[in-house]
Amino acid sequence: MTKQEKNDVIEVLKGKFSQYNNFYVTNTESLTVAQVTKLRNHCFDKQVEMKVAKNTLIKKALESLSTEKYAGVFDSLHNVTALLFSENPKEPALILSGFRKESKGEKPELKAAFINGDVFVGDNQLKALTMIKTKNELIGEVIGLLQSPIQRVLGALQNKDAAKAAEEATPAVEAAAVVEVPVAEAPAAPEAPAAEAAPEA
Repeated sequence: MTKQEKNDVIEVLKGKFSQYNNFYVTNTESLTVAQVTKLRNHCFDKQVEMKVAKNTLIKKALESLSTEKYAGVFDSLHNVTALLFSENPKEPALILSGFRKESKGEKPELKAAFINGDVFVGDNQLKALTMIKTKNELIGEVIGLLQSPIQRVLGALQNKDAAKAAEEATPAVEAAAVVEVPVAEAPAAPEAPAAEAAPEA
């Protein structure tokens, strides 16, 4: 590879690292050509871009953008490296997991994943990465949480309105049916007979 060709690869990689907030660093060593082609097809179907490049060129591309930002990725740049770029942070993890299950193998191996500024190192992170929330899923959960109290308030208001309407629909006759019945006056108690006058002495 000529110096110009190397520079061209570095520029392409820089463009991808700048474009995507999420990328996976994988080890595709020991995969057959047929398996690599199959992996590429899986990625293509899920809008994930796969790029295979030399580790030195990947490192130069990252360093030219930000040594500090990508510092956690550098140690994973060894052996054969395939990069998976995706807008969806967990889609590459699902692809890798599904591919390994289908082929009953342990490759491609996850060496590192850069997700929105955070670095996940090691193949043992793969399962956790398949369960992370996407931006749209988080937005949906937030909207659900915001709507929940509003729905309770609306429900309470609707129940109140329904109770008020039912109350107004009660016929006035029912209210009129309750009349006061005069209580009969109890007969006056007979007056006690006046005490007889004492006889004169």
